[in-house]
Amino acid sequence: MTQPLSLQQTRTAANLVGIAAMVGSSAAFVANDTFVKQLSGALPLGEIITLRNVSAAALLVLYGFATGTLTAPAKSAYRAIGSRMIGDIGGTVFFLAGLMLMPIGEATALGQMTPLALTAAAAILYHEPVGWRRWLATVVGLIGVLMIVRPGTAAFTPAAFLIIASVAFVVMRDLATRRTAADVSTTVIAATSVGATIAAGLAMWPGETWVWPSAEQMLFAIASGLALAIGHLLVIKAMRTGDVATVGPFRYSLILFALISGWVFWRQWPDGVQMLGIAILTFAGAYAVHRERRIAAAPAV
Repeated sequence: MTQPLSLQQTRTAANLVGIAAMVGSSAAFVANDTFVKQLSGALPLGEIITLRNVSAAALLVLYGFATGTLTAPAKSAYRAIGSRMIGDIGGTVFFLAGLMLMPIGEATALGQMTPLALTAAAAILYHEPVGWRRWLATVVGLIGVLMIVRPGTAAFTPAAFLIIASVAFVVMRDLATRRTAADVSTTVIAATSVGATIAAGLAMWPGETWVWPSAEQMLFAIASGLALAIGHLLVIKAMRTGDVATVGPFRYSLILFALISGWVFWRQWPDGVQMLGIAILTFAGAYAVHRERRIAAAPAV
C-alpha cells in the first residue's frame, strides 16, 4: 500500500514543479525574444509587436475561457490595472527596440536589474524598509551593469539606454501589480497588458512603413506570440505552485538561455568583463529576490 506523502515531501514536490515551470517560462521568454530578433530589420518594430501580441492575446483568451479565469475585474482595480498596462507597454517597446540593436545575452542580462531597481523604487516612493543587505546588493548590481554597458569605451552601445528605460517601466508595472487586488485573475492581468501593447504597436503604424510579411516572417511572429503567452502561463504556474523564495531565483536561468541563443543564432558572446558583470548582476539580483521573500515570510513581531 502506498504511504501518503509527508508535508515536507509534498512541499518538496511542489517546489520541484515550480522550479521546472520557472525554468520553462525562462526558456519560453527567450524563445520569444529570439523570434523577435530574427524579425529585426525585416519588419518595423510596431508591426512586430502587433503581430506577436495578437497571437499571444488569442492564446490567453482561449486559456481564460477554458479555465473560467477571464472575468471582468471590479472598477476599483481599474487604476492599478491601467498603470500596469502603461508599464507593460513601455517595458515592451523599449526592451524590444534595444533587443533589435544589441546582442540578446547582454540585453537580457541588463533587463535583470529589475529586482534591484524595484527595491530602490519601493524604498524611495513608498518608504518601504530596506536593510543594508539589499542596499548593498543594489550597489553591487549597479557595478555589474556598468561592467556590461562599459560607458566611454568602444564596447558601449547607446541601445543599452533603451533596455534601462524598459527596466524603469517594468518597475512601474510591478509596483502597480502589488496594488492590484488579489481577486483579479492573473489571466485578466496578462490579457489586458498584451491587449494594450497591441494598441501601442498599432499606434506606431503611421510613423513606420509596414510591409506584408512573408510566410516565414508570419510564422516567426506567431511563434513569438505563442512563446510569450506560454511564458506568462508557466511563470504564473511557478509562482502559485512552489515557495516563492525557492522558485524566484530560477528566473535568472533566462540569462543562460539568452547567452546560448545569442551564440547559436548570431555567434555573439560577451567578452570576459561583460561576463563577469553578468555574473555579478545575476547574483546580486537573485540575492535581492531571496532576501525580500525571506523578509516577507518572516512572522510579524
